[in-house]
Amino acid sequence: MKKSEKKQKTARDVPPKRKKNREIMVVTWLFTFLFLGLSGYIIHYSATHRQELINNSYNGRQQMLIAQNRRGRVFAADGNILAQTVTDEQGKETRQYPYGNLFSHVVGYASNGRMGVEAQANYYLINSNAPLGEKAKLDLQAEKYPGDDVYTTLDVNLQEVASNSLGIYQGAIIVTEPSTGKVLAMVSKPDFNPEEISEIWDDLVADKESSILLNRVTQGLYPPGSTFKIITALEYIRENPDSYTGYSYNCTGALVRGEDRIQCYHGSVHGGVDFKRSFAKSCNTSFANIGLSLDKNAFQNTLDSLLFGGELPTAFNYNVSRADVSEGMTDADMMQVSIGQGTTSITPLLLNMITCAIANEGVLMEPYVVDYVESSGGARIKTYNAASYGKLLEPGEAQILKGLMADVVEEGTASRLKGLSYTAAGKTGSAEYGTVKGDSHAWFTGFAPVENPEVCVTIIIEGAGAGGDYAVPIAKRIFDAYFGV
Repeated sequence: MKKSEKKQKTARDVPPKRKKNREIMVVTWLFTFLFLGLSGYIIHYSATHRQELINNSYNGRQQMLIAQNRRGRVFAADGNILAQTVTDEQGKETRQYPYGNLFSHVVGYASNGRMGVEAQANYYLINSNAPLGEKAKLDLQAEKYPGDDVYTTLDVNLQEVASNSLGIYQGAIIVTEPSTGKVLAMVSKPDFNPEEISEIWDDLVADKESSILLNRVTQGLYPPGSTFKIITALEYIRENPDSYTGYSYNCTGALVRGEDRIQCYHGSVHGGVDFKRSFAKSCNTSFANIGLSLDKNAFQNTLDSLLFGGELPTAFNYNVSRADVSEGMTDADMMQVSIGQGTTSITPLLLNMITCAIANEGVLMEPYVVDYVESSGGARIKTYNAASYGKLLEPGEAQILKGLMADVVEEGTASRLKGLSYTAAGKTGSAEYGTVKGDSHAWFTGFAPVENPEVCVTIIIEGAGAGGDYAVPIAKRIFDAYFGV
């Protein structure tokens, strides 16, 4: 046999069993590593997402907790009960809401799904950290353990004032503490009685046009109207830091570009205005003129930094606000954006967050409503501390905008807040909507006192008209209630 043939025969005669075993080992180790990796991920996810897993309606663990524990109570900041579960002699549980409609959207409901605080804090409400002695006693009596209690940041008095002031109008009001992000009041109308949610549920589902369950504060999308001039002013200041105070414009009541015509509200003619007066008087034509001078890419960057089109740092369910500026925009579209009209839409929540950042030297504190969780024995289970999201604008920019908003009160469209025992700053808005000329939502967003802001208020009244006529008086009632006037 030739030497080359002997080599070929040797290569061909490698035992197939050994080769097969090696392949099996490779596959075995591969699947072992994959299994270990998947197991590690599941363990890590379960540890870091415990609440989400328990709250999932498909998780049987949740039903076990509900069967074992009586749902905990929800309290206002002053200790008033906002939600509680009572058990009758037959052992039937009923969720009660002592204030009826008043906290319908922010506290929410716990049947037919969950909403509001009832959803946010569900994990704690269905768990029980009652003392062992109390649990042992309840075991002997064959009774459920008391669930943990949730204390909120909500102020009953401010909530009542806000709700009563909104009256029969549809709209939304949010009251916050700019230095911490605490939500003091949140009203959305139309509202409902959470105790009746099971009875009205089928009708609400069948009525495709019903928006009663919509929390207008966090999910309502509206044209911001003149409140958006806060943002247009910020962009102009950023692009003209040394010369914005020298701006001047002659308002004749209208500005025309092509087929598009911008008019000042109710046909007002403001005459010669500088930057400060343009803002205080909410001059549409002046701000449309300012908008035409802005760098579109820079403006879009500012909008992005103010959380338009992005996620918000909050546990509330919310809709995403939209404001788009691009190089391909026409002058007509740019003028509309600059005065908060066109396709621009915003939630009262985001407008309040931007206003709070201005009041808080440019720093946004994450808005929150759950303050702490306590067991039935009084032990503190969880505390939610104030958390900073970061800077939305520089302190100097915030100071300039604060001054402009103070001028709106002193010599502009929010003059009903002038001359009070406290100082206030803000911006009004009359946001046109629909196809009927003159229909507008009334806006106000602002804070008080100007020197050291303690409270921030954002209001929208659907279809009411001018912000200065309808939203500002409501803001005054809320400020008065806060300061005890």
